[in-house]
Amino acid sequence: MAVNHSNANNAAYREKALKMYPWVCGRCGRDFDGKQLKMLTVHHRDHNHDNNPANGSNWELLCVYCHDNEHQRYLEADALGDVRRDEPETSTYNAFAGLADLMAKKK
Repeated sequence: MAVNHSNANNAAYREKALKMYPWVCGRCGRDFDGKQLKMLTVHHRDHNHDNNPANGSNWELLCVYCHDNEHQRYLEADALGDVRRDEPETSTYNAFAGLADLMAKKK
């Protein structure tokens, strides 16, 4: 599974990330330079490719192999329902349930 995020911002945030971080894969530790630099990709930690903060806090540099592996692991976890989402969970707990009954018993 090749990761190809071909949008207009891709080149812009990749360029910024390459200026911010050392040219090393964040997973396998392989160094990149020269012609091999094209093998180093920008991975979005939260898997949201629209989340590109100016400080680069949602990015990490990964080689294409580790990047593909990361996305494959995410897809597998998602298929198993193990992926935690930032969606709010609805609570059914009511702290005051039964309060009226307790108050009525005291009278």
